[in-house]
Amino acid sequence: MYTPRLKTKYHEEIKKNMMDAFNYKSSMEIPRLTKICINQGVGAAVADKKLIENAVTEMTEIAGQKAVPTYSKKDISNFKLRKGMPIGVRVTLRGERMYEFLDRLIAVSLPRTRDFRGIANKGFDGRGNYTLGVKEQIIFPEIDIDKVNRIGGMDITFVTTADSNEEARTLLKEFGMPFQKTKNEE
Repeated sequence: MYTPRLKTKYHEEIKKNMMDAFNYKSSMEIPRLTKICINQGVGAAVADKKLIENAVTEMTEIAGQKAVPTYSKKDISNFKLRKGMPIGVRVTLRGERMYEFLDRLIAVSLPRTRDFRGIANKGFDGRGNYTLGVKEQIIFPEIDIDKVNRIGGMDITFVTTADSNEEARTLLKEFGMPFQKTKNEE
């Protein structure tokens, strides 16, 4: 049976390295990646409903799982927004698909980013989660650049069971996330 490369790496290498680095008493304390949430706001969809359909299609291709539209919760007259209008797209990846997406993101998509020098260290929330902003969806090889009618960014959130930013950063670094070097690492 097929298991994703990063899932195998987590069980064979990363768990051992994390155990050594943080001196956990039990193997259940070792942080793990629980899910990856991908969100894309499509503010222009207020005027053009077709943009949401295109965003759902693109997000589904990127994630390998059906994306769903998100709807506004209240009326905002300045933005011509009514409650219940579609204004974004999201998808949550868990299990095998999560590891597959992470592998494609690290190995293929991030290096395709223009002027890429590593991802920022300031996306941690203090509770072991990391959010990465992507400016253009065309860095993903699944997207055909000729068929894109509007370039948009997205947020990718990595939810872990880590208790601190340091543990989460170490876990993601072990997976191969190319973080920018901090001052004490240089």
